This record gives sequence, C-alpha cells and structure tokens, in this order.
Amino acid sequence: MTANEALLINSLVISLLKITGERSMEELKRLREEINNIDDEVLKLLNKRTEVVFQIRKAKKDKRLTVHSPEREREILNRLQKLNTGPFPNAVLKAIYREILSASLSLQQPLNIAYFGPSATFTNLAAQRQFGLSTRYTPESTIKGVFEAVERGKCHYGVVPIENSTEGVISYTLDMFIDSELKIAAEIMLEISHNLLSKTGRKKDVKRIYSNPQAIAQCRGWLEKNFPGVPVIEETSTAAAAARVSKDPSAAAVASELAAGIYNLKFVEKGIEDYKYNYTRFLVIAKDSPPKTGKDKTSIMFSVKDKPGALYFVLKPFARNRINLTKIESRPSRRKAWEYIFFVDMEGHIEDRKVKKALDEVKKECLYLKVLGSYPSAD
Repeated sequence: MTANEALLINSLVISLLKITGERSMEELKRLREEINNIDDEVLKLLNKRTEVVFQIRKAKKDKRLTVHSPEREREILNRLQKLNTGPFPNAVLKAIYREILSASLSLQQPLNIAYFGPSATFTNLAAQRQFGLSTRYTPESTIKGVFEAVERGKCHYGVVPIENSTEGVISYTLDMFIDSELKIAAEIMLEISHNLLSKTGRKKDVKRIYSNPQAIAQCRGWLEKNFPGVPVIEETSTAAAAARVSKDPSAAAVASELAAGIYNLKFVEKGIEDYKYNYTRFLVIAKDSPPKTGKDKTSIMFSVKDKPGALYFVLKPFARNRINLTKIESRPSRRKAWEYIFFVDMEGHIEDRKVKKALDEVKKECLYLKVLGSYPSAD
C-alpha cells in the first residue's frame, strides 16, 4: 500500500466516523425531543387529574365524607402495579404514585402526621414512605406524645415503631395500647441500614459514640470489633445522637443517611448493622380502623383466666378456624402482680367470618379481650 493510498483510506475512515457521529447526534436530538413531548403530555395529564381531584373534594364535602381514604389509595396502587407490563419497575411506580396521591390529598385537606421524632429518625422515614412528602409532619419526643397527639385531634394519624427483626418488640409501644382507645390503621415495613457519622468522617477522631438503644444493639458486634474500648452512650433517638455529634468533632453517631444530610455529617462507615436483613415494623395509629382490603391483619390484646391450660384454650379456636397467628407477645398488666396481657397478630380482617367466629370463642376464655384494629398488611 502506497503512502497516498493510506492517506486516502484514513481520510475515508475519518469521514465515515464524522458522518456516523453526526447521525448519532441527530438521533439523540430526536429522542430527546420525543422525551420532551412525552413529558409535556404527562404534565397535562397530571393537571387534568388534579382537576378531577377538586371535583371529588366537592362531592365528598357535599356528602360529608372523610377526605382521606386509605383503602382507595391502596386500590389505586395495586391496580396500577397489576397493569404495569414494564420495563418501568413497580417499586418506582409505587413511589411516584405515593407522591402523586400525597400531593392530591394536600390540595383537598392536608394531613398532619405525628411521629416519634425528632426529624431524620427512622420513624420519620417510615411516615414519609406511607404518606408522602406533601404531608405535614409533627415530631413528638416520646411514643406517648404520638398517642396523645392523635387522641386529642391534633394530628390525623401517628406513626410509632413496634418491633425490629433482630431486636424484637418495642415494649413501650405495646404498653400504650393497654389504656389507649386508638386503633391500628396500617403497618409499615422499613429496611434499616445504620451508618457511623461524624463531623470529620475520620475514624481516628472518634472518642465517643452516641445512638438510641435499639440502634446500638443492632450494631453492637461491629462497634465492639472496630471501636473496642470506645464508650457507647445512649441517646433518645438516632436523630438526637446526630444532632449532638454535629456540635462535637470528637464524637460519632449511629444514625440514618437522612440524618447525615440534615445535620451535615460525614460517613465514617456505611452499613454497620450486624445483620443485613434488618427490618423495623411501624404502626400507623388512628381513631378508626380502615375497611377490609382483602389482604389484612388483625391485632388483639387479652388476659387469660388463672387456671391450668388457660392459654391453650385461648389459642385453640384460632387453630380450629385455620387462622394463622403471625405474632404473640406477653407483657405485665401493671394492674396485678404476675398478671399478663397477651398481644396477638393474625392474618385476616375482623369482618371475615372465620376471624369473627374465632374471636367470639376466644372471648369466652378471657378475662379481657380488646381488638386493636384490622388493617392492610404491609408489602
């Protein structure tokens, strides 16, 4: 091949690459314009949907109906996920529509949700997962404060932690149900990932570690291995720990990623929980329970008669009616020494024939029985 032939071939290759690049840019421009047109249509449809929301608000007002309808929201989400053929993922679809529903509700009647705070706790995250970002949130410093906010009508709903998959039940929440007339309206399952946060992000600077007892317990193995001898001090919440550490460069907090952003902290280490499949279950509490959805749980509390086999006779009707009990816990009644109250979760709704039948039989064997609510099972 001569030098002239080589130059000609190089020139042709460069020309082809240039033409291909120009065509690629033209194709990219065309596709982006198509995306713009689709986005324009989505925006028009969102505004059209909002206009219908206003009509629904008026119809509900005329008939004096409650604005918030959790069962309708669940129906919308379930229907869309069944219709979705992809490739858009259902989990993201649900998150997007959670925000659309939250915004729509805020235009009708903004909800006020009490949660066990301060902000940036995992309870705060769970509440946002359930109700969306367009909702008003009121942090309460205690679980009792959440119950009182709902009981007094200050807030429509409350969100409190009830149990962790590795550390078990949160006893104080169970105790609150003994005297409260509030009902369980929903449950939320949230995957928990803990992080070690500090002002500097440097491991060598950490002289003290703060967090709430549950988070400390869930990370105990990692902390003992990586920070032996460093004092681990209890705080009221992971967010309170992060707030404290934001003012102390020699301390670190076990807290959420959200807390890192809010309190301007750096990551010493991410994902320090001892067990990676770490979930916390939260309860939504309200003055009433929602209607039946077809995939529900019912929670009850009861005390048994003081006789041999008392608990066996209470549980027998559930087995006879083929009702699956998903949880059973016992707590001191606080009324009499060695008297206990049992908390039970079961599959099914109080309106289900077999659940109602079983509870009628159970009641005969109890000193006391209280239905805490029937509510949709969490995904």
